[in-house]
Amino acid sequence: MRNEFTSVIEEDGEWFIGYCPEIPGANGQGHTVEECRANLSAAIALILEDRREDGLRGAPPDAIKDLVVVQ
Repeated sequence: MRNEFTSVIEEDGEWFIGYCPEIPGANGQGHTVEECRANLSAAIALILEDRREDGLRGAPPDAIKDLVVVQ
Protein backbone atom coordinates (compact mmCIF):
# COMPACT_ATOMS: atom_id res chain seq x y z
CA MET A 1 0.00 0.00 0.00
CA ARG A 2 1.32 3.43 -0.88
CA ASN A 3 0.37 6.60 0.95
CA GLU A 4 1.45 10.13 0.14
CA PHE A 5 1.62 12.92 2.69
CA THR A 6 2.91 16.47 2.72
CA SER A 7 6.27 17.17 4.34
CA VAL A 8 7.26 20.65 5.46
CA ILE A 9 11.01 20.87 6.06
CA GLU A 10 12.86 23.89 7.40
CA GLU A 11 16.54 24.44 7.99
CA ASP A 12 17.52 25.32 11.56
CA GLY A 13 21.26 25.82 11.91
CA GLU A 14 22.92 22.46 11.25
CA TRP A 15 19.59 20.59 11.32
CA PHE A 16 16.63 20.11 9.05
CA ILE A 17 13.35 19.90 10.96
CA GLY A 18 10.23 18.47 9.30
CA TYR A 19 6.60 17.82 10.06
CA CYS A 20 3.53 16.47 8.31
CA PRO A 21 0.45 18.73 8.54
CA GLU A 22 -1.94 15.82 7.81
CA ILE A 23 -0.63 13.72 10.72
CA PRO A 24 -0.50 15.74 13.95
CA GLY A 25 2.53 14.81 16.02
CA ALA A 26 4.57 13.46 13.09
CA ASN A 27 7.96 15.16 13.20
CA GLY A 28 11.42 14.33 11.93
CA GLN A 29 14.87 15.81 11.93
CA GLY A 30 18.25 15.18 10.38
CA HIS A 31 21.51 16.72 9.26
CA THR A 32 20.35 16.40 5.63
CA VAL A 33 16.97 16.82 3.95
CA GLU A 34 17.01 13.12 3.03
CA GLU A 35 17.71 12.05 6.63
CA CYS A 36 14.96 14.36 7.89
CA ARG A 37 12.48 12.99 5.33
CA ALA A 38 13.36 9.39 6.24
CA ASN A 39 12.88 10.11 9.96
CA LEU A 40 9.58 11.85 9.24
CA SER A 41 8.42 8.88 7.17
CA ALA A 42 9.23 6.51 10.04
CA ALA A 43 7.33 8.75 12.48
CA ILE A 44 4.26 8.80 10.20
CA ALA A 45 4.32 5.00 9.87
CA LEU A 46 4.53 4.54 13.66
CA ILE A 47 1.68 6.97 14.34
CA LEU A 48 -0.61 5.40 11.72
CA GLU A 49 0.12 1.89 12.99
CA ASP A 50 -0.66 2.95 16.56
CA ARG A 51 -3.88 4.72 15.52
CA ARG A 52 -5.01 1.69 13.50
CA GLU A 53 -4.44 -0.68 16.43
CA ASP A 54 -6.10 1.73 18.87
CA GLY A 55 -9.10 2.22 16.58
CA LEU A 56 -9.65 -1.52 16.10
CA ARG A 57 -9.66 -2.24 19.85
CA GLY A 58 -13.22 -0.94 20.15
CA ALA A 59 -14.61 -2.78 17.12
CA PRO A 60 -17.07 -5.58 17.92
CA PRO A 61 -15.72 -9.08 17.12
CA ASP A 62 -18.43 -9.67 14.50
CA ALA A 63 -17.85 -6.35 12.69
CA ILE A 64 -16.70 -6.49 9.08
CA LYS A 65 -13.10 -5.27 8.88
CA ASP A 66 -11.94 -4.52 5.35
CA LEU A 67 -9.74 -2.07 3.43
CA VAL A 68 -10.97 1.04 1.69
CA VAL A 69 -8.79 2.59 -1.02
CA VAL A 70 -8.71 6.35 -1.47
CA GLN A 71 -7.35 7.64 -4.76
